[in-house]
Amino acid sequence: MSEFWLISAPGDKENVQALERMNTVTAKSNLSRNTKFTIPDFKVGTLDSLVGLSDELGKLDAFAESLIKRMAQSVVDVMEDSEGKVQENLLANGVDLTSFVTHFEWDMAKYPTKQPLVSVVDTVAKQLAQIDTDLKSRTAAYNALKTALENLERRSTGNLFTRTLSDIVSKEDFVLDSEYLVTLLVIVPKTSYSQWQKTYESLSDMVVPRSTKLIAEDTEGGLFTVTLFRKVIDDFKTKAKENKFMVREFYYDEKEIKREREEMTRLLSDRKQQYQNSCVALKKGSSIYRDHKVKGAPLGSPARLAAGQPDRERESEGEGEGPLLRWLKVNFSEAFIAWIHIKALRVFVESVLRYGLPVNFQAVLLQPQRKSATKRLREVLNSVFRHLDEVAAASTLDVGLCGNPRAAAQHPGLLPLRVLPHRPGPPGLGPSGFLQGRWHYGHGSCWLQTLRS
Repeated sequence: MSEFWLISAPGDKENVQALERMNTVTAKSNLSRNTKFTIPDFKVGTLDSLVGLSDELGKLDAFAESLIKRMAQSVVDVMEDSEGKVQENLLANGVDLTSFVTHFEWDMAKYPTKQPLVSVVDTVAKQLAQIDTDLKSRTAAYNALKTALENLERRSTGNLFTRTLSDIVSKEDFVLDSEYLVTLLVIVPKTSYSQWQKTYESLSDMVVPRSTKLIAEDTEGGLFTVTLFRKVIDDFKTKAKENKFMVREFYYDEKEIKREREEMTRLLSDRKQQYQNSCVALKKGSSIYRDHKVKGAPLGSPARLAAGQPDRERESEGEGEGPLLRWLKVNFSEAFIAWIHIKALRVFVESVLRYGLPVNFQAVLLQPQRKSATKRLREVLNSVFRHLDEVAAASTLDVGLCGNPRAAAQHPGLLPLRVLPHRPGPPGLGPSGFLQGRWHYGHGSCWLQTLRS
C-alpha cells in the first residue's frame, strides 16, 4: 500500500527556495521522498472556462475512481483461485502503480497539449466512458456464465432429494416403452434399508417382485428403483410416504438428458474458450456428469503489456488467460493512466485559478516514508509555506475542520490532493489553505476520493 501527497506552490524565486527548504528538511528527517511532478503547459483559455473545467474535472475524478475500483474488484473476482497474483495483474503501462506515479510523464501522443484544455478533458472523459460501457457488458456476460455454472454445481452436489439424477441413472435402470409398467425412484433413509427390502412389494398391489435395486447413495440415504403397474402409482406413493420413503419425481427421457448434457458441455466450452482461467472454478473434484469433471486450472503468468498497443493485438497475447482477464488488465492500465492525467489536469486548473496568470507553479509529489511521519510532514509544509496565507500565519486553527473553508479559499496556499490510505473525512481546507484530497490504492483494489471546498 502506497501513500502520496501532491502539492502545488507558485514558481517564483521565493517559493522555489521554499520548495528547496522543504526538500532539505524532509530528506534530513526522513519524512518523505519528494519528486517533481511535471505538468506541461496547456492552452488556458478564459478564467470562466477554467472555473467550469474545475467542476467538470471534479466529477470526472470521482467517475474515474469508481471505474478503477470496479475494474480492480473484477480482477479479484475472476482470479478467485489465484488471489496472490492479483497485484501483479494491476499494472499501469507495464509497471507497478507506485513506479508509474513516481515517474509520471504526460502522454503527448494520446492527449496533445496543443489542443484546447477543454478538448483534452473531453478526450479523457470519452475514453473512460467507453471503458465503462465495455466493462458493464463484459462483466454481465461473465456473471451470467458464472451463475449458470454455479447453479449446475448446486444441482450436481446436493443430496438425493435436490440434485439432478441425470448423471446417476442409466437406461438399464428403467422399464421403458411399456404400456402398463413404470419404474419409480425412491429415496430410502439408510436406517430403513432393511425395512424397505421387506415391505416394498406389499406397499401396494401390482408391485413387480424383486424389482428393487440400489443405484446410488449419499450420507443420508439411498436411491432405489422399483417397478409397478401404472394404475397403482398414486396408491404406492401414498403408502411409501407413510413409511418415510420418498418417491422422486423422475421419468427417464433420453432427449431431456441429452439436452442437459449438451448444455453443460456448452457452458464448459464457453468457460474454457471465452474465460479460460478467469472463469469461476467449481469445487475441486466435483462432477456434473460422469464424463465431465470440472477442475480449476492455474492461472498463467501475466504478459507485460506494451503502451499504445491496440486492444485486439494485446488480447491475443497471454496464453492461459481468458479474454476477460486480458481485457481487464489492458483497460485497468488505460483507466489508471487516464486517472493520473486527470490529477495532473486538476493540479494545473486549480493552480491557475489560485495563483493566477501567467502560468507559473511547481507541483511536487511527496511519498511519506512512514505513517507516523504524516503529522510532522504537514507541520513542515505549514511552516515552509506559511507566507502564502496570512490568515494561516496568524492562527494555527485548522479551518478544514473548525473554520470557514470558503473564506479560507480566498487566500493563496498550497494546492490539493493530499493522498491518505484511509476513508475520506469531511471536505475542507487544511492549514495554510491547501486543499485536501485522499488517494489510495492497495491489494486487490484501487480507488480515489478528492475533497474540495
